[in-house]
Amino acid sequence: QAADSKREQFRQYLEKSGVLDVLTRVLVALYEEPEKPNSALDFLKQHLGASAPENPELDVLRLELAEMKEKYEAVLEENKTLKTKVKVY
Repeated sequence: QAADSKREQFRQYLEKSGVLDVLTRVLVALYEEPEKPNSALDFLKQHLGASAPENPELDVLRLELAEMKEKYEAVLEENKTLKTKVKVY
């Protein structure tokens, strides 16, 4: 009885939060697809937003990060060289 009560509470929670509606819509869309996709899971992910297209700004930030890493490595190397020179003097 307690397990049934927990299940019912969970079902109500999913219903209240709109999860059941969204899942139902996506599953109906998959059902109505004239040509079923090779991967039903990929279809669900795409329609649930799990694999949303990336923000174009992310590519710019990734490039900037790579450049900053290169500069950081160069500064570390220069620092090492300068420390060695300072030790000599």
